[in-house]
Amino acid sequence: MKRVIMIKYGELTTKKGNRNFFVNSLYTSISNKLKNYNITISKDLSRMYIEFEEKNLEVILKKINKIFGIHKYNVAYKINSSIDEIKNSVLDIIKKENFYTFKVETKRSDKSFPIESTEFSKQIGGLILKNKNNIKVDVHKPDLLLNIEIRKDFTYIYTNDYFGLGGYPNNTLGKAILMLSGGIDSPVAAYLAIKRGIHIEAVYFEAIPHTSLEARNKVINLCKKLSIYTNNIKLHIVPFTKLQEEIYKKVDQNYVITIMRRMMYRITEKIAQKRNAEAIINGESVGQVASQTLTSMKVINSVTNLPVIRPVSCFDKLEIINIAKKIDTYNISILPYEDCCTIFVPKHPVINPNINFCIEMEKNIDYESLIKDILSNIETITITENNETEFKDLL
Repeated sequence: MKRVIMIKYGELTTKKGNRNFFVNSLYTSISNKLKNYNITISKDLSRMYIEFEEKNLEVILKKINKIFGIHKYNVAYKINSSIDEIKNSVLDIIKKENFYTFKVETKRSDKSFPIESTEFSKQIGGLILKNKNNIKVDVHKPDLLLNIEIRKDFTYIYTNDYFGLGGYPNNTLGKAILMLSGGIDSPVAAYLAIKRGIHIEAVYFEAIPHTSLEARNKVINLCKKLSIYTNNIKLHIVPFTKLQEEIYKKVDQNYVITIMRRMMYRITEKIAQKRNAEAIINGESVGQVASQTLTSMKVINSVTNLPVIRPVSCFDKLEIINIAKKIDTYNISILPYEDCCTIFVPKHPVINPNINFCIEMEKNIDYESLIKDILSNIETITITENNETEFKDLL
């Protein structure tokens, strides 16, 4: 019997008139991820089927586990839709399984098949009971659930059921610029954004010599982890030293973080405009630090007209850490290399900043000229899934 991987769409099936677009996007994502293997993919509006070489099954399943847009998947036996062939195949399959209780579920999308689903499940259940000793039917919590899907061209039989990542396929809902620090939160925010079909490019604010090359490499390695879930990530490295030093010299110390974040948002918005991105994403979580109170967010947000998406805004730290461990970014994030947001933290940062006071202090800085210089010296790296990095021209 030939085996195939059956992909079930889940949320994609709710898209009605746009379903073809999302299914085709998932098809492209899977094709790109598995391009190095000898596979054939067929699809319809409810399922996708991947034919593969048995020797590659395990590595293909690992790849599929990293693709957004898949609700569930199964390794199924593909056979002709004849009653005798289905029954003979079931007997072969149960010989390979160890179970005490079982249940049979039949779905008959091909209504020309001569036996209704419920009746066919009963017939198959009776056949199993006759041919395997010391077993019984349990319709509530069976050890083995045998699924039979009778379709127009073929029948698919499977016993396993694996959950995919869900969400939407990559790059189906636009592009956004991620403000990526070396911390725990922003990589998790990136993962959650990618899950919703958002294609991300990242910006990293670097202040050498106050920040180190190790801090940059830390961010590059975080991008490598995230690129597993997408085709590639462009990382824009922003030379922030001069502007950050000006802020530290000319701004009330309690407002340093607030003004710094306002400048970062201004720069990120301009990068987004150049890269045709429609939103800004960051890892802010309400109440975690002084710049993440609602008042601070309002004051900092006021410098940009772009939507600011905060995927982890209502998560607590332990929830964020759990996701970071799941996506394998946590151990990188906790490496002890400081970023721009931690090197000049005042003892008593303001938690309820006054926007008019911010505007007055910013008049002390020729930030427009500094930002212009920054934008002309951004370094861009393209980071791909195979962990290669490619340096590009200046943005």
